Amino acid sequence: METKIKKSFNTRAFVSVAMFTSLLALPFSGYMNHILQFETLTTSRHFWMSVHDVAAILFAGFSIVHIFLNRRALLNYVHKIKTVAVSKEAVLAVILIVFIVGFISMHAFHAG
Repeated sequence: METKIKKSFNTRAFVSVAMFTSLLALPFSGYMNHILQFETLTTSRHFWMSVHDVAAILFAGFSIVHIFLNRRALLNYVHKIKTVAVSKEAVLAVILIVFIVGFISMHAFHAG
């Protein structure tokens, strides 16, 4: 005879999946907002604005809960990182991303 073990609700897993799911909605809804930005307030534009806003609020909220639930691990990481030097790969990656995002975003200043 099988005995079923009832698993308790894993709050950390729930928060992590909810945070990740809301994160996945942000780039796509942001892109749709970018595509529809010059239209008047149509139903589809209003829909994508709402999706983006709600996904951002949920992501921020679940991120705060995630940080709270994992505060001990994060604090241990912060204490350990004091002894670790930043690698040249990390510095180069940050510089590259800042340059690419900045360069591509400069088109906004030439649009007028």
